[in-house]
Amino acid sequence: MSNPFSSSNQIGIVSTFSELIDTDFKGEINALCWYRNLDGDFNEIVTQLSVKENVTEVYPHDLIALQLSEKGSIAREIILNDLQLLADFGASPSLNLIKCYERDDEFDFISTDVYSFHVDRSPIATDTFLCTYHGAASDLVSNSQAEQKILIPEIRAKLKELHNGPSEEFENFLKENYFDLHYQIHTDVKPINLGLMHLWRLAVDHPKQEVLPCIHRAPLENEGEYRLLLIC
Repeated sequence: MSNPFSSSNQIGIVSTFSELIDTDFKGEINALCWYRNLDGDFNEIVTQLSVKENVTEVYPHDLIALQLSEKGSIAREIILNDLQLLADFGASPSLNLIKCYERDDEFDFISTDVYSFHVDRSPIATDTFLCTYHGAASDLVSNSQAEQKILIPEIRAKLKELHNGPSEEFENFLKENYFDLHYQIHTDVKPINLGLMHLWRLAVDHPKQEVLPCIHRAPLENEGEYRLLLIC
């Protein structure tokens, strides 16, 4: 299958939902893509939904209530089917209409918001699923293209000043404040954009994970445009 992700050693390509959930991460592969070229007018859905907050959760009954054209109806059925597939799998998918996420600007040397390259962490074996139907799409980079920010000397020194406590408690301080989840990409690295309509499964840092967790970030939104994102 020829697609923009075929040349990446980090990404595995699948053609069905069952392949997406049944394929194991291995070696460098910590991202799986159900690559899809879908028909449907997702913009029509976005323009009809009501924005209540910067991130508004959209429920199936909200979609069903919309009066849509044939193309809009196709888009709605795609979303409803994706939600059902993930729910049947045992996941808890959420469909979000996003104006913007909250920014973390407390410190000028490190940020812990989703616009920063980061990995997800869980105490149990799980994965992150996401699909952008409309708007700007997320990015990822390989683990060899980034460095944990807490290992960068000048950042680590500032974090130690911020901690201002016993040295044996420093690593716990980093985890408790999620500093250890964030990464700085190397100079001249071009992130891989995840594109629209593809359903992704990303490796999460958890006790049973056999590969490195996937480093990714939320995109800066396009001005005047909302994102429609499925995530769980």
